[in-house]
Amino acid sequence: MKSAVETLDATKVKLTVEVPCEELKPNIDHAYQHIAEEVTVPGFRKGKVPARIIDQRVGRAAVLEHAINDGMAKFYGVAMDETELRPLAQPTIEVTGIPNVDDWSGQLTFTAEVEVRPEIHLPEVGDLTLTVDPIDVTDADVAERLDTLRERFGTLVGVDRPAADGDFVVLDLTALAGGEQIDQVSGISYQIGSGNMIEGLDEALTGLSAGETTTFTAPLAGGDHAGEQSDITVTATSVKQRDLPAADDDFAQLASEFDTLDELKADLKEQVARTKLTEQAIQARELLLKELVTDDIPVPAGVIQAEVAHHLEGEGKALDDPHGLEVTEQASAALRQQMVLDLVADQLQIQVSNNELLDYLVNASRQYNMEPQAFIETVEKAGQLPAMVAEVSRSKAIAVALRRATVKDTTGADVDLTPVVGRESDEAGVDVADAADAESSEA
Repeated sequence: MKSAVETLDATKVKLTVEVPCEELKPNIDHAYQHIAEEVTVPGFRKGKVPARIIDQRVGRAAVLEHAINDGMAKFYGVAMDETELRPLAQPTIEVTGIPNVDDWSGQLTFTAEVEVRPEIHLPEVGDLTLTVDPIDVTDADVAERLDTLRERFGTLVGVDRPAADGDFVVLDLTALAGGEQIDQVSGISYQIGSGNMIEGLDEALTGLSAGETTTFTAPLAGGDHAGEQSDITVTATSVKQRDLPAADDDFAQLASEFDTLDELKADLKEQVARTKLTEQAIQARELLLKELVTDDIPVPAGVIQAEVAHHLEGEGKALDDPHGLEVTEQASAALRQQMVLDLVADQLQIQVSNNELLDYLVNASRQYNMEPQAFIETVEKAGQLPAMVAEVSRSKAIAVALRRATVKDTTGADVDLTPVVGRESDEAGVDVADAADAESSEA
């Protein structure tokens, strides 16, 4: 089998493939076998119809068509492997020549136009120096972490004063639009400053005492009337403040495994330091991507157009919707990053083990609130396992690249990110984003 590559543009090539009839013969034999099992010929059992009878009844042209269809994916895949191209989309294949069916001589020839990863020139990751902000754990950081812990053990106490930032207000709320009531809630508790309800509610409640009512105008946040301006009437039925337990040894024993407040503060200081180290790793990751992913890397137009069309269709919008420009920019940036990280993974010879893939799938299943086995079966049926493998490979590529790059802070001190990204001997790379989520959960 011979393959030749013609570059059509920076992200598209045309493969011309020649398959000698001898290499097509296993597919021809399989075609005869398959047709023998499908056709009904008097005097012959299914599966036992001789080739000469199939030639008479069905015709060699049909056998050849079956053989070509059966083997095309394999021949295309071999050609891609031989030419070391990285396809980014399905090819457009055209058969340009077929063997002579009279004596099964000659060859199959076809062309395949396909969008591929462009040629990308990257710096050696080991030559990169990434400069991040230094870690500075202050007493205020520890105090903030301690106050957060105290809030978990705080108690709500009713107060006879106007509501202030941080207070909890039990309220009744009614929303009117065009004189029609479109929403009403009663007896819900809301913390002023949380900002997780209606826009303007924090300002309306601030200064309101128990039993007082006020009205304001704001857009609705959700439902059938989302975004519509409405007249909001809110009544504070009670105002409560959260009283925190004293920060002392008794609290340390209540809230932790430590006997003294000093021991608890020392542990909180270590927590803050770990969080800030993770923030350093995230900053280093962004700097690494900025060094590697540049706007001049070409992206295949067909892949981007398909992604934009799929996105707009999902939102019920037309292809010429102005939002398409924003989606195009986002899709182009995402694809550039994927292509670069795939190349880095190739250069670093990243391998994904079954255990690493399984860990990734289990974590992903939690995001979709699915049982791991059900999620994995869904992914397999959708043919998405290769995409999942690619995601794990990219995460490992970032981790390995961060290990090999030189990372310093703005004072010139070396930064050791191994607690976050692991060591070179580690089997798996650590996803920096996952590490940040873990630190947030701990906090």
